Amino acid sequence: MIIDSQVHAYEKDSPERPWIGTLHGPPEVTGEQMVAAMDAVNVDAALLVSPWSMYRFDASYALEVYAKHPGRFGLIKPFDPRLATVAEEIAEWAELPSTVAARVMLMQHAQFEVNNAGLKQAFLMCAEKGLPVNILAWGNLELLAELADKYPHTQFILDHLGLSQPFAPPVPEAPFAELSKVLALAQYDNLAIKISGACTLSQQSYPYEDIWPSLQQIFDAFGLHRCMWGTDWTRAVGFLTYAQGVDAFRSSSQLSASDKAQLMGGSLGQIYNWLPGGAKNQR
Repeated sequence: MIIDSQVHAYEKDSPERPWIGTLHGPPEVTGEQMVAAMDAVNVDAALLVSPWSMYRFDASYALEVYAKHPGRFGLIKPFDPRLATVAEEIAEWAELPSTVAARVMLMQHAQFEVNNAGLKQAFLMCAEKGLPVNILAWGNLELLAELADKYPHTQFILDHLGLSQPFAPPVPEAPFAELSKVLALAQYDNLAIKISGACTLSQQSYPYEDIWPSLQQIFDAFGLHRCMWGTDWTRAVGFLTYAQGVDAFRSSSQLSASDKAQLMGGSLGQIYNWLPGGAKNQR
């Protein structure tokens, strides 16, 4: 079973559901279009992350997609630690059958410190509910290290290799410049990592062979049981097709068949305690 650890779906900007910001990609990628893209390359399921760029903390469209396509998606919703009600909101989210995780945008809130009260409420509630928390920490990996140490009972998941990724070509000259900071995070047993959007860091065309030495360092440091492949579709649309994002890993000679099974679905099922079409997790 192949499970993509991060995809997005969204409607066209409209008065009924207006965009707050923008996300690089097509004018819309509906749930139906996302499912069609997955079906075309035999991806069984995906974690659907409500796009912060467009909808901020409103996951209503993701919930609609989940209802229309049962068994294909688990949902991840961003939360705002600046709100006094963040713990209550996470507790409510954890009870929904669609839910697999919460998300916190540390990149966007770089003013946070390790002792921030909102982060404390959010992470303690995630631990209480057995809910993993995805962290976008571009440029803020030191803070994530402090948080992983401070909250050892919270399952953290580092988005997008922890490395800043481009939204449009060209690829930065040194996309893996902060790799040593990412590798240092492997010491925290409660921290896993998404190998999502990796192909957008390649200076080469498909099959993006130049990314593999750096990826192998991540696999060696974290162990494949803490690594999860993903495309970050549709953010990656300016660089590659969805099929290329899948086949760069599925067809790669860099991984054994068992390694691919672990990276492209096995680890995800274990870390998120979720499989598509299964019964609701007991949290």
